[in-house]
Amino acid sequence: MVNDTSTPAAGEGSLAAPTRHPINWRDPDFFNEESLFKELHRVYDHCHGCRRCFNLCNAFPLLFDAIDESPTCELDGVERKVYWEVVDNCYLCDMCYMTKCPYVPPHPWNIDFPHLMLRAKAVKFRQGDTPLRDRILTATDRVGAIAGVPVVAQVVNLVNQSAVGRKMLDKTLGVHPEAPIPDYHSTSGRKRVARGDASGLEVKATLETTGRVALFATCYCNRNEPDIDADLAAVFRHNGIPVSVIPKERCCGMPKLELGDLDAIEEAKNVNIPAMAAMVDKGHDIVAPIPSCVLMFKQELPLMFPDDPLVQKVKAAMFDPFEYLMLRHKAGLLRTDFVRQLGKVSYHVPCHLRVQNLGLKTRDVLALVPGTEIEAIERCSGHNGTYGVKRQYRDISMKIGKPVFNKVKAAEPDHYASDCPMAGHQIESALEGGQGPTHPLTLLRKAYGL
Repeated sequence: MVNDTSTPAAGEGSLAAPTRHPINWRDPDFFNEESLFKELHRVYDHCHGCRRCFNLCNAFPLLFDAIDESPTCELDGVERKVYWEVVDNCYLCDMCYMTKCPYVPPHPWNIDFPHLMLRAKAVKFRQGDTPLRDRILTATDRVGAIAGVPVVAQVVNLVNQSAVGRKMLDKTLGVHPEAPIPDYHSTSGRKRVARGDASGLEVKATLETTGRVALFATCYCNRNEPDIDADLAAVFRHNGIPVSVIPKERCCGMPKLELGDLDAIEEAKNVNIPAMAAMVDKGHDIVAPIPSCVLMFKQELPLMFPDDPLVQKVKAAMFDPFEYLMLRHKAGLLRTDFVRQLGKVSYHVPCHLRVQNLGLKTRDVLALVPGTEIEAIERCSGHNGTYGVKRQYRDISMKIGKPVFNKVKAAEPDHYASDCPMAGHQIESALEGGQGPTHPLTLLRKAYGL
């Protein structure tokens, strides 16, 4: 283990606010495997000496168990293949960086575990070691475009809902038969929002918001749960906020980030960012209903492209929808003419929302509805992008999410919800009785009686 007396002692930590360094993926050394493993060894050794992250995900206990079971009981006794297994078990939730690690920048040890894992995934992808299954599961644009074709959508849904279809998915793609997979819709979220009436609204700006919004629909909501896009538009328009769709939209890039396919992220960025920046120039703020997509534009793309002024412009204009609504409420512009109570709501806070450091804005907005009791659950659901649907990780994902499942079961709520709809369905897969999740935007629309 590292015992460098020139660096702070373990546990000393840093009192300064965490900061993030740009992701230097243009540097050829970024993809050098030996250089990567030197840094993996340094960081893994520090993690071994600290172990505060033992209960976050499977990456850390896997590493610590391998060290404890090695001949030396130190990292030097661990085989290199275990290094890669740790990488494969990291799904870039960012929670170790934001909530646990005392050695993040500006600490001299300069540990950014998630972005080190991203570098390792990028090296693995460039070497051609990424399974075809993972490439298909993260091709959300392409799969959604094909599966969303009229008639094709109905056939795909019937196959995916059948026992035979699930066995086929398990055999061909390694998708666990009990993992939640979404339906596909031929009428997209973008179409549902675009055909809504946003005329005649009196736009009121505040110091933080323009009062005019452009929607990044997201791959998932656009093709899998388009009603969420429609619910967002209905709620915002009810509050005097015109909602337009961005003319061109590709996947935000988060699935490809999980894969380490950085070139694909740049390709998507080159489509999305100019279109989004043009909407900002026309006086629009940007919102997206999926926390991972918001995080991509607020954090990951700005760190990958720190010198791109359009990326920085979009970052400054990007909002979580409930963050936006709470800003409007503080300015006295949010309508509270609710007509329905929501009762008891178990609200799961997704990891990619927590790491944005916004506070619990979804809880705070829903709590404005009379006759509503909100219990916030700040734990990982275990879904984590494509991690929870893969056969080899399904059981682990359910173990990770068990504290969330148990809290929802114990609460016996009228509704349970998550800003991440996929996390909501992960919870659903652990419950009995058939009650499905209700997205927070859908709950708010119900409360308004829209």
